[in-house]
Amino acid sequence: MDVILESLQYLLHPDWIMKNGGLYLVLLILFIETGIIIGFFLPGDPLLFISGIVIASANETPYPFTDQSINLLFWMTLFTGSTILGNFFGYWFGYKFKQVINIKEDTWFLKRKHIQTAHDFYEKRGAFAIAIARFLPIVRTFAPIIAGTVEMNFKKFAFYNIIGAIVWVGSITLLGYVLGDVPWVESNLEYILIGLVIIVTAPVIIKLYIKKKANN
Repeated sequence: MDVILESLQYLLHPDWIMKNGGLYLVLLILFIETGIIIGFFLPGDPLLFISGIVIASANETPYPFTDQSINLLFWMTLFTGSTILGNFFGYWFGYKFKQVINIKEDTWFLKRKHIQTAHDFYEKRGAFAIAIARFLPIVRTFAPIIAGTVEMNFKKFAFYNIIGAIVWVGSITLLGYVLGDVPWVESNLEYILIGLVIIVTAPVIIKLYIKKKANN
């Protein structure tokens, strides 16, 4: 566990990312987090924000183009594609291995509480859950798996998968890009990332809490 936590700290440092695979590493992490069970702990929101900062600050070393706007569009497209493929993989896994997903006991890689949280969210939001789950850590990993388990209509799943990926990647990466050159942001990056996660997840959690309270 200590190794995992230490690795996560490294993942939130732009310099470390650039020295260890760069934004190609981010592509891999986004794919794993958005569809593979073991990726639920990965920090997708902060990574997208940091990627925006990296793109905005890539003046001396073009990455890979000389024009920052083209760089931004290029990487946002790749990030979006990576998360879309991740969700498709999650859907396939849920459909193919529903008997594994529906086991009653915890395993070393699969916790029932995570599955149940995603399942409840899916039940309340239906197909729209696939799109909005992008903004919820842990849930975004398990939502496509649950969709495959319940055999959600694939065309509907694909639509919300693509829409959710575009909005999630676009909004957070663009925010990092816009704020990337602000000195205050660079010196307070850890607090910014914590605040980002709170801002992204709070509206959905509050709405679910209010609805649950009203039903009681």
